[in-house]
Amino acid sequence: MSQHLFINIVTPTAVAANNRGEGDGSTLSTLQKITCGHDQYTTVSAEAIRWGLREYLQNSNESDTNRTFNPDTDKYTFKADGKFNANTYIDDDLFGYMDAKKGKDNEDATTKRRGALEVSRAISLDPYWGDIAFGSKGGEKNKTSIHSTEMHHTAYQYAIALTPDSLKDKNRAQIALDAIASVRHVGGNHARFLYDFRPESIVIRITADPSPWIMNCFERVGNSVGCPKLVRLVEVKDVPAHELIVAGEIADTPCGKQLEALGVKVYRGVKEAVTAAKNTLKEGVKA
Repeated sequence: MSQHLFINIVTPTAVAANNRGEGDGSTLSTLQKITCGHDQYTTVSAEAIRWGLREYLQNSNESDTNRTFNPDTDKYTFKADGKFNANTYIDDDLFGYMDAKKGKDNEDATTKRRGALEVSRAISLDPYWGDIAFGSKGGEKNKTSIHSTEMHHTAYQYAIALTPDSLKDKNRAQIALDAIASVRHVGGNHARFLYDFRPESIVIRITADPSPWIMNCFERVGNSVGCPKLVRLVEVKDVPAHELIVAGEIADTPCGKQLEALGVKVYRGVKEAVTAAKNTLKEGVKA
């Protein structure tokens, strides 16, 4: 029976802006939004988060990463001369690829691999109320500029899923865990903005259950972050306590204390929890 790795993450609370990347010529730099119930929330795409994970791999495992990004030329290069190899390269194994050939002589030449590492879209914990920063630059006639930037003071929640058996090298699941704990830039963040997408709190589930169950388990509780939905799932035994590792600031909240009392492994440090999860995965590979 396959072992599955499911992770739910909530970032620190900070000011997010311009997550869409380079502007399209308009004077308003917008945030992507989604409506939930009667409120509007900001959102960051899964592709943007994957970009941040790729950047970590490039910086920490450059020799084993096929596709690397050069910020000076704003271009990607491939070690394998534009080709993909999931056996050799960790990014091709984790994220998959599609090489679509064009022309009538290459109708059946498309090669593709589904990404083993699945990432959800990140959703803000707090509703967006329309905060906008206005800026202008004066100068010579016809050389002035006016711009506005949407901003949101919030935390973001997103989920990741990975089945190590789907990888050409199962040990790469441990590298993925390191990347998740250390992601810095998220694709689309403009150079003048920095938003930390590393986990402030994290829930890790290692299980034979093919369904995550833990997605979107974080929510605002007063001025802090709690996970009452997760507490309930453990109480009713839909999620066995021994399959969970919970860590970060959530450990110091009432929800963290409840989970610990229910038998969940709770750590105050995220990196300590990641090490524990890596050890559990190692045991699974040996088995």
